[in-house]
Amino acid sequence: MKISGGVEWALHCCVVLTSAHEPAPAARLAQLHDVSPSYLAKQLQALSRAGLVSSVQGKAGGYVLTRSPELITVLDVVEAIDGPGPAFVCTEIRQRGPLAAAPEACTAPCAITRAMAGAETAWRQSLRSVTIADLARDVDGDYGNGALAVYGNWLTGGADTRT
Repeated sequence: MKISGGVEWALHCCVVLTSAHEPAPAARLAQLHDVSPSYLAKQLQALSRAGLVSSVQGKAGGYVLTRSPELITVLDVVEAIDGPGPAFVCTEIRQRGPLAAAPEACTAPCAITRAMAGAETAWRQSLRSVTIADLARDVDGDYGNGALAVYGNWLTGGADTRT
């Protein structure tokens, strides 16, 4: 399954938004991740359309998560960015060419479609089992307790307080 690069950026944004105590400006999110502001804006807009983040207008505006990070799954983010459609779409190749099977012989999915559907089901279940809160806990563990607090402070204009 190929996942677009936008999913990675969107997941990183969602994780750092767990630590922001006020709306995080899109420009700061882009700067934090060293990505083009216009590229990141597209990902944030997709997250907003999916109801995962909301945009707060005004001088102190920016983005916030719309619900608890325990209630946002990795699959929610993947579907917001890449869409909810299946990764594999059967085009009934077995009904083409000089030895094509008759349509009435193709009423059940073929072995290839069944294998791909099984893989997609497992993939989606796995992504559905991991939340943004899980990722945030892991990020804090990977980078040291309090790393996300430093990000949250920095996002809203504070200083880098790492020692």
